[in-house]
Amino acid sequence: MEATLFTLPSSKFPPPSSTAVSLKTHFHNPLILHSTTTAHRKPNRLSLTVRSAISRTKKEETIETVKEQLQDCHLIAGIKYKGFTVQQFQQLRTTLPETTKLIVAKNTLVLKAIEGTQWEALKPCMKGMNAWMFVHSEEIPAAIKPYRSFQKEKKLEENDFSGAVFEGKYYPPEEFKALETMPSRAEVYAKLLGSLKGPATSVVGTLQAPARNLVMTLKAYVKKLEEESGAGQ
Repeated sequence: MEATLFTLPSSKFPPPSSTAVSLKTHFHNPLILHSTTTAHRKPNRLSLTVRSAISRTKKEETIETVKEQLQDCHLIAGIKYKGFTVQQFQQLRTTLPETTKLIVAKNTLVLKAIEGTQWEALKPCMKGMNAWMFVHSEEIPAAIKPYRSFQKEKKLEENDFSGAVFEGKYYPPEEFKALETMPSRAEVYAKLLGSLKGPATSVVGTLQAPARNLVMTLKAYVKKLEEESGAGQ
Protein backbone atom coordinates (compact mmCIF):
# COMPACT_ATOMS: atom_id res chain seq x y z
CA MET A 1 0.00 0.00 0.00
CA GLU A 2 1.42 3.37 -1.01
CA ALA A 3 1.89 5.88 1.83
CA THR A 4 0.30 9.30 1.38
CA LEU A 5 0.54 12.66 3.07
CA PHE A 6 -2.81 14.35 3.75
CA THR A 7 -3.16 18.12 3.87
CA LEU A 8 -5.99 19.51 5.98
CA PRO A 9 -8.01 22.42 4.65
CA SER A 10 -7.29 25.84 6.12
CA SER A 11 -9.47 28.90 6.21
CA LYS A 12 -6.48 31.17 5.64
CA PHE A 13 -4.75 29.20 2.91
CA PRO A 14 -6.54 27.58 0.02
CA PRO A 15 -6.02 23.83 -0.36
CA PRO A 16 -3.49 22.69 -2.92
CA SER A 17 -4.66 21.41 -6.23
CA SER A 18 -3.86 17.89 -5.08
CA THR A 19 -4.63 16.83 -1.51
CA ALA A 20 -2.26 13.82 -1.64
CA VAL A 21 1.47 13.79 -2.35
CA SER A 22 3.18 10.45 -2.88
CA LEU A 23 6.09 9.90 -0.49
CA LYS A 24 7.51 7.39 -2.92
CA THR A 25 7.58 10.03 -5.63
CA HIS A 26 8.95 12.66 -3.24
CA PHE A 27 11.87 10.64 -1.87
CA HIS A 28 12.67 8.39 -4.80
CA ASN A 29 12.78 10.72 -7.73
CA PRO A 30 14.56 8.68 -10.42
CA LEU A 31 15.66 11.82 -12.21
CA ILE A 32 17.47 13.17 -9.13
CA LEU A 33 19.13 9.82 -8.42
CA HIS A 34 20.27 9.43 -12.01
CA SER A 35 21.70 12.96 -12.09
CA THR A 36 23.67 12.47 -8.85
CA THR A 37 25.09 9.12 -9.93
CA THR A 38 26.18 10.47 -13.28
CA ALA A 39 27.93 13.46 -11.70
CA HIS A 40 29.73 11.19 -9.27
CA ARG A 41 31.03 8.92 -11.99
CA LYS A 42 32.11 11.70 -14.32
CA PRO A 43 35.97 11.78 -14.41
CA ASN A 44 37.62 14.96 -13.21
CA ARG A 45 40.07 15.62 -16.04
CA LEU A 46 41.25 18.88 -14.53
CA SER A 47 42.27 17.12 -11.30
CA LEU A 48 44.25 14.50 -13.24
CA THR A 49 46.03 17.21 -15.21
CA VAL A 50 47.01 19.10 -12.05
CA ARG A 51 48.37 15.94 -10.39
CA SER A 52 50.36 15.12 -13.51
CA ALA A 53 51.85 18.62 -13.60
CA ILE A 54 52.81 18.45 -9.89
CA SER A 55 54.46 15.05 -10.40
CA ARG A 56 56.44 16.34 -13.38
CA THR A 57 57.56 19.39 -11.42
CA LYS A 58 58.76 17.25 -8.50
CA LYS A 59 60.77 15.05 -10.85
CA GLU A 60 62.41 18.10 -12.42
CA GLU A 61 63.24 19.49 -8.97
CA THR A 62 64.84 16.18 -7.94
CA ILE A 63 66.99 16.11 -11.08
CA GLU A 64 68.13 19.68 -10.43
CA THR A 65 68.95 18.82 -6.80
CA VAL A 66 71.14 15.93 -7.92
CA LYS A 67 72.88 18.12 -10.51
CA GLU A 68 73.66 20.67 -7.81
CA GLN A 69 75.23 17.93 -5.66
CA LEU A 70 77.49 16.95 -8.57
CA GLN A 71 79.33 20.25 -8.28
CA ASP A 72 82.68 19.84 -6.47
CA CYS A 73 81.74 16.23 -5.73
CA HIS A 74 84.56 13.74 -5.15
CA LEU A 75 82.57 10.55 -4.67
CA ILE A 76 79.01 9.29 -5.14
CA ALA A 77 77.94 6.10 -3.40
CA GLY A 78 74.65 4.24 -3.44
CA ILE A 79 73.22 2.66 -0.28
CA LYS A 80 70.49 0.01 -0.43
CA TYR A 81 67.52 1.84 1.00
CA LYS A 82 64.83 -0.86 1.19
CA GLY A 83 64.02 -1.67 4.81
CA PHE A 84 65.17 1.66 6.24
CA THR A 85 62.77 3.41 8.57
CA VAL A 86 62.29 7.17 8.40
CA GLN A 87 63.71 7.48 11.92
CA GLN A 88 66.84 5.50 11.00
CA PHE A 89 67.39 7.62 7.92
CA GLN A 90 67.11 10.82 9.95
CA GLN A 91 69.54 9.47 12.53
CA LEU A 92 72.00 8.50 9.82
CA ARG A 93 72.02 12.01 8.41
CA THR A 94 73.09 13.41 11.78
CA THR A 95 76.15 11.12 11.87
CA LEU A 96 77.56 12.23 8.51
CA PRO A 97 80.10 15.05 8.05
CA GLU A 98 78.80 18.39 6.82
CA THR A 99 80.55 17.78 3.51
CA THR A 100 78.48 14.64 2.89
CA LYS A 101 74.88 14.87 1.69
CA LEU A 102 72.39 12.01 1.66
CA ILE A 103 69.47 12.04 -0.77
CA VAL A 104 66.76 9.50 -1.60
CA ALA A 105 65.88 9.62 -5.29
CA LYS A 106 64.67 7.21 -7.94
CA ASN A 107 67.37 5.59 -10.02
CA THR A 108 65.83 6.90 -13.23
CA LEU A 109 66.04 10.51 -12.02
CA VAL A 110 69.63 10.16 -10.79
CA LEU A 111 70.57 8.55 -14.10
CA LYS A 112 68.98 11.47 -15.92
CA ALA A 113 71.01 13.94 -13.84
CA ILE A 114 74.38 12.22 -14.36
CA GLU A 115 73.88 11.59 -18.07
CA GLY A 116 76.89 12.73 -20.07
CA THR A 117 79.15 13.09 -17.01
CA GLN A 118 81.88 10.95 -15.44
CA TRP A 119 79.27 9.77 -12.94
CA GLU A 120 77.51 7.69 -15.58
CA ALA A 121 79.75 4.89 -14.35
CA LEU A 122 77.17 4.48 -11.55
CA LYS A 123 74.83 2.58 -13.90
CA PRO A 124 75.70 -0.90 -12.52
CA CYS A 125 74.22 -0.06 -9.11
CA MET A 126 70.97 1.40 -10.49
CA LYS A 127 68.92 -1.48 -9.10
CA GLY A 128 66.30 -1.54 -6.38
CA MET A 129 65.86 1.43 -4.03
CA ASN A 130 68.92 3.55 -3.24
CA ALA A 131 69.88 6.41 -1.01
CA TRP A 132 72.67 8.45 -2.61
CA MET A 133 75.70 9.74 -0.74
CA PHE A 134 77.44 12.78 -2.25
CA VAL A 135 80.88 13.41 -0.77
CA HIS A 136 82.22 16.96 -1.18
CA SER A 137 85.58 16.28 0.40
CA GLU A 138 88.84 14.55 -0.46
CA GLU A 139 88.70 12.69 2.84
CA ILE A 140 86.89 9.66 1.44
CA PRO A 141 87.38 7.20 4.34
CA ALA A 142 86.09 9.81 6.81
CA ALA A 143 82.91 10.12 4.72
CA ILE A 144 82.32 6.36 4.48
CA LYS A 145 83.20 5.36 8.06
CA PRO A 146 80.13 6.93 9.76
CA TYR A 147 77.80 4.78 7.69
CA ARG A 148 79.80 1.64 8.40
CA SER A 149 79.50 2.34 12.11
CA PHE A 150 75.77 3.10 11.80
CA GLN A 151 75.21 -0.04 9.72
CA LYS A 152 76.88 -2.20 12.37
CA GLU A 153 75.10 -0.50 15.29
CA LYS A 154 71.63 -0.84 13.74
CA LYS A 155 72.35 -4.32 12.34
CA LEU A 156 71.61 -3.27 8.78
CA GLU A 157 73.65 -5.97 7.05
CA GLU A 158 71.23 -6.01 4.11
CA ASN A 159 71.64 -2.27 3.59
CA ASP A 160 75.17 -2.35 2.24
CA PHE A 161 76.67 -0.02 -0.34
CA SER A 162 75.37 -0.85 -3.81
CA GLY A 163 78.37 0.76 -5.51
CA ALA A 164 80.31 4.00 -5.87
CA VAL A 165 82.21 6.12 -8.36
CA PHE A 166 85.48 7.83 -7.51
CA GLU A 167 87.69 9.60 -10.06
CA GLY A 168 85.53 8.21 -12.87
CA LYS A 169 85.97 4.59 -11.77
CA TYR A 170 83.15 2.35 -10.60
CA TYR A 171 83.69 0.47 -7.31
CA PRO A 172 81.37 -2.49 -6.64
CA PRO A 173 80.60 -3.39 -3.00
CA GLU A 174 83.38 -5.98 -2.87
CA GLU A 175 85.98 -3.32 -3.75
CA PHE A 176 84.96 -0.76 -1.14
CA LYS A 177 87.95 -1.75 0.99
CA ALA A 178 90.13 0.28 -1.38
CA LEU A 179 88.05 3.39 -0.70
CA GLU A 180 87.81 2.84 3.04
CA THR A 181 91.57 2.40 3.48
CA MET A 182 92.73 5.33 1.37
CA PRO A 183 95.27 7.45 3.28
CA SER A 184 94.08 10.75 4.65
CA ARG A 185 95.66 14.02 3.57
CA ALA A 186 97.63 14.19 6.82
CA GLU A 187 98.93 10.65 6.34
CA VAL A 188 100.04 11.35 2.78
CA TYR A 189 101.74 14.56 3.87
CA ALA A 190 103.57 12.76 6.65
CA LYS A 191 104.67 10.09 4.20
CA LEU A 192 105.98 12.74 1.81
CA LEU A 193 107.97 14.44 4.56
CA GLY A 194 109.39 11.10 5.61
CA SER A 195 110.47 10.29 2.07
CA LEU A 196 112.12 13.71 1.65
CA LYS A 197 114.23 13.05 4.74
CA GLY A 198 115.15 9.57 3.57
CA PRO A 199 117.07 8.17 0.59
CA ALA A 200 116.29 9.29 -2.93
CA THR A 201 114.65 5.92 -3.62
CA SER A 202 111.94 6.74 -1.07
CA VAL A 203 111.09 9.94 -2.90
CA VAL A 204 110.89 8.05 -6.20
CA GLY A 205 108.59 5.49 -4.56
CA THR A 206 106.25 8.22 -3.34
CA LEU A 207 106.13 9.88 -6.75
CA GLN A 208 105.30 6.54 -8.35
CA ALA A 209 102.25 6.11 -6.12
CA PRO A 210 98.73 6.33 -7.63
CA ALA A 211 97.89 9.70 -9.14
CA ARG A 212 95.23 10.49 -6.53
CA ASN A 213 97.80 10.10 -3.72
CA LEU A 214 100.22 12.42 -5.47
CA VAL A 215 97.52 15.03 -6.07
CA MET A 216 96.47 14.89 -2.44
CA THR A 217 100.09 15.20 -1.38
CA LEU A 218 100.72 18.27 -3.51
CA LYS A 219 97.52 19.92 -2.30
CA ALA A 220 98.45 19.27 1.29
CA TYR A 221 101.90 20.69 0.72
CA VAL A 222 100.53 23.83 -0.94
CA LYS A 223 98.04 24.31 1.88
CA LYS A 224 100.77 24.05 4.50
CA LEU A 225 102.90 26.62 2.66
CA GLU A 226 99.92 28.97 2.52
CA GLU A 227 99.28 28.52 6.24
CA GLU A 228 102.93 29.17 7.09
CA SER A 229 102.95 32.21 4.84
CA GLY A 230 99.81 33.59 6.50
CA ALA A 231 101.18 32.98 9.98
CA GLY A 232 104.37 34.89 9.15
CA GLN A 233 102.53 38.02 8.06
